[in-house]
Amino acid sequence: MKKVLATVLCAAMMVSMVACGGKTTTEEGSNENANTSKELVVYCPHPLEFIDPLVQEFENETGIEVEVIAAGTGELLKRIESEVENPQGDVMWGGSLGTLQPVAENLFEPYKSVNEDDILDDSKNVEGTITRFSNIPSVIMINTDLIGDIEINGYEDLLNPDLKGKIAHADPSKSSSSFEHLVNMLYAMGKGDPEAGWDYADKLAEALDGKLLSGSSAVYKGVADGEYTVGLTFEEGGAKYVNTGAPVKLVYMEEGVISKPDAIGIIKGAKNMDNAKLFLDFVTGEKAQTMVATQLNRRSVRKDVGPAEGLLAYEDINLIQDDADVVAANKETWIEKFRDIFTDKQ
Repeated sequence: MKKVLATVLCAAMMVSMVACGGKTTTEEGSNENANTSKELVVYCPHPLEFIDPLVQEFENETGIEVEVIAAGTGELLKRIESEVENPQGDVMWGGSLGTLQPVAENLFEPYKSVNEDDILDDSKNVEGTITRFSNIPSVIMINTDLIGDIEINGYEDLLNPDLKGKIAHADPSKSSSSFEHLVNMLYAMGKGDPEAGWDYADKLAEALDGKLLSGSSAVYKGVADGEYTVGLTFEEGGAKYVNTGAPVKLVYMEEGVISKPDAIGIIKGAKNMDNAKLFLDFVTGEKAQTMVATQLNRRSVRKDVGPAEGLLAYEDINLIQDDADVVAANKETWIEKFRDIFTDKQ
């Protein structure tokens, strides 16, 4: 069985590209077989443990060889933008809906998978360019060996002075899960009014004590490894550590939790267009979505796939909603505002 290998995309965008079949390419040198009909290039911020089984199954079913470039959502979107005249990737697999929506029209091809009729009504591809893949609540991840007697039930508890400098949080401009947490806290702490939530965001920036991480994986790994006591992350990032017996637990914020789909789209002008469509059809199919729910710690977007195993039922979570249009219109403004607040605290 082939193995997906992923490399980290550095700030200068000098990345390695590792093929499931073992071929390696760089930005300076292209794969000589890149235009054949049995290849697919996927840009993906998901953890390797999540990518690997789904890609292997797709390869086994189709005979298509998949190459994966793994990095943060923000970095990958910048790469796609820089390659718009000569796309090097075929699929952007991952990133929150709120992160992809503002750029979808410019970066992604119109396509609805053959499974669209089987997708939950609130997860339909209404734009025509963004296919929903799984639903992911934002959560707080806690290292149970380090938390001691501190009780964490929600955002407000993170302001405990004993946690200053011990909170893992990623840069919202680089991590879609971090941006979703920013949106979540603005709506939850603002009681439905995101502008009223900035007072809390200011206090949280103070509690971070000058520490802002570069990507989603640094958050959940940092908490699991004991570098941080708590972290603001997404459900699957923490759930996999819970299920393997790591000294961590997940808290669904009592002030309110937003659960948003992450998404997948075909990059405009993709060189392997037909294979890209096959991949979207595969990951939204019943077999792959069942793997998502039963093996990979995520919530399916299909009507005919049951609840995710080992995850807190939605009815036991204080779910709240944001306004997608407001979030999309203010994304860059909010990211910049948080950056300014964080910088002022240093």
